[in-house]
Amino acid sequence: MLDLSQGEDAAAVSALRSSVMRLSRRIKHQRVDESLSPTEMSVLGTLARCGSATPGELARKEHVQPPSMTRIVALLEAKGLVRLEPHPEDRRQKVVSPTGRAETMLAESRRKRNVWLAQLAAELDEDEWEKLRAAAPVLEKLAHL
Repeated sequence: MLDLSQGEDAAAVSALRSSVMRLSRRIKHQRVDESLSPTEMSVLGTLARCGSATPGELARKEHVQPPSMTRIVALLEAKGLVRLEPHPEDRRQKVVSPTGRAETMLAESRRKRNVWLAQLAAELDEDEWEKLRAAAPVLEKLAHL
């Protein structure tokens, strides 16, 4: 168990938080479509990972209020990146799905970000790269806890 009252654990947690946040911000700037906000990109990413969802489900997953998600979905629909279809069980609701255009854009965005990150990783020495490769599954676990 971590003891944040201990200098070493507290310093490691602080360094991890700071570096992950800084790297995340830099990765987010590697976008294919600059007209989309980070929130819009996040919603498209959630749809790609989790599949179609109602606006309410998307709001919960994205940690935003339902009225905000309604506006985001409307913007994405106007840009041709999502489509709204009737809910199969509740006709009062709609289901949001990514369009082929969104899927193509997301794939290109992932490719661009991977290339950028690979260029950074190429600057590491072999020992640093091995440590980073070993840490990747742990970071993935933290991201989904």
